Amino acid sequence: MARGTGRGGSKGGGSKGGGRKGSGITSGARNVTTRVKTAKGRKTSSTRWLQRQLNDPYVAEAQRLGYRSRAAFKLIELDDRFRFLKPGQRVVDLGAAPGGWTQVLVDRVRAGHPGGGRVVAIDVSEMEPVPGAEILHRDFMDPDAPAALKAALAGPADAVLSDMAAPATGHPATDHLRIMALCEAALEFAGEVLAPGGAFVAKVLRGGTENDLLVAMKRDFATVRHAKPPASRADSAEAYVVALGFRGRASAGEGDADADADAGGG
Repeated sequence: MARGTGRGGSKGGGSKGGGRKGSGITSGARNVTTRVKTAKGRKTSSTRWLQRQLNDPYVAEAQRLGYRSRAAFKLIELDDRFRFLKPGQRVVDLGAAPGGWTQVLVDRVRAGHPGGGRVVAIDVSEMEPVPGAEILHRDFMDPDAPAALKAALAGPADAVLSDMAAPATGHPATDHLRIMALCEAALEFAGEVLAPGGAFVAKVLRGGTENDLLVAMKRDFATVRHAKPPASRADSAEAYVVALGFRGRASAGEGDADADADAGGG
């Protein structure tokens, strides 16, 4: 069974506020390219990765704002487009490490403030505390993990978000199947905890199996969308499914959800 792991990125301090201002970042934000010299003992792939990080405007902006990873902007852009997060909500962050999405969630649902929401995050990897969030350090795929999440939620969830990814094998077909298995497990959990009208957001990889997942989501949600936020690198196979208006588990053939294969960003 694939183990759910969090999104990568550099660690840093607490967010200084995502708000609803949007990322305000374009791929051409930096005009000067930083070149990295090949060092003895460093692989060429590592040099390319380092150069990409140094020249990535999202990385620079994440460091400036105190987000723990550039992935925070993916969630900001998705929510700015689909508006599924609101103050006072209960939300679950699956595959949370290092905590970029958790920081955004705490800010947008006002967790830790009077009358604010509640954020419960889980990841198999250790991550630093995020003020306002409850963090569970365990594998989401463990049999007892869903019960632990439900106990921490202390009520129905308004949104379940998954940015989980299995460790890459280098074999595209295998990697696709593993991440889709995590997505399916996340959807199963969402069906158990979401309140009516709730939202489900999950990372997927292009490759075919996602179509079966979309069919299942269409039965349980009023609207299903497929999106690739601008912060998601163009050369990455990742995309996100956004399901809104949870109406409970429906039997096959019921409902007429509005499905959209739009891959544009918000």
